Amino acid sequence: MMAMASATEPLRAANRLSGRDLYHWHLLSRDGSAVSSSSGLSLQTGCVEKPRPLDRLFVVASLRTEKLRDAKIHHYLQRLAVRGIPLGALSTGTFVLARAGLLAGYRCTLHWESLRQFAEEFPAIPVSRELYVRDRDRLTCAGGTAAMDLMLDQIAADHGGQLAADVAEQFLHSRIRGPQEQQRMAIQWRYGVNDSRVAKAILMMEQNLENPVSVEHIAERCNLSARQLERLWLQLFDCTPQRFYMGIRLGEAQRLLKESTESISSVSLRCGFASASHLSSAYRKKFGHTPGDGRRKSDRAAG
Repeated sequence: MMAMASATEPLRAANRLSGRDLYHWHLLSRDGSAVSSSSGLSLQTGCVEKPRPLDRLFVVASLRTEKLRDAKIHHYLQRLAVRGIPLGALSTGTFVLARAGLLAGYRCTLHWESLRQFAEEFPAIPVSRELYVRDRDRLTCAGGTAAMDLMLDQIAADHGGQLAADVAEQFLHSRIRGPQEQQRMAIQWRYGVNDSRVAKAILMMEQNLENPVSVEHIAERCNLSARQLERLWLQLFDCTPQRFYMGIRLGEAQRLLKESTESISSVSLRCGFASASHLSSAYRKKFGHTPGDGRRKSDRAAG
């Protein structure tokens, strides 16, 4: 909902501020029935099989990326591509374009949580951490509020920078971000730290989940001794670096269990655990229940 609203509301505002119908849009789905968002809001849609004049089309998707596989949608997108219609994707909609074979030879981006999964499934497709990527007639976006920056850029290209700036002002969007900006908030802000050595250590932990590195190696790369790193961690986070690192890995495991259909064994390996039983033991200690219990609870909530 955030990505879709961030994409469509700037277009509505451009129409209002210009006093002209610069943009029209339609919401389409596989069969034209109402579609519910993960927050429970229902949207009316039209069917993709009913012909509509389109200048471009964006695929909007959200969680549970493993389920984003639909031959009918793939064929529809392929037909549009043959006709030369520019295609785009918001957030994990990039998976849909890639699975339809429509990103071969293109650069792309998607939400940071799914970057690693996408790179593993499509190793031949160059994927970026940028907010949005324009590559000829393909336009992909990280989703969320990045969709607003994308549409403001489009409005500027279509009707000039002043209108785009006026639209941004309407939404209290004080700075239009360029595509090259990174998606995630800086570690210093996310964890409330000012020490660049600590920020570098956390970044190493986040970038080495599948194959965890030793605290000694992290300390060395940050020009610290292991003991100095431990003292910093106890001072800032009231825990050891090892426990902090384990929390990051377990947090990623929890996310994958909620948002993917990967087996628990696969999730274990992706998060640096030797086996499902190793993950289960650490997971229960952290969250008070097993990975299987967590997944079943998530499935019931989604249902």
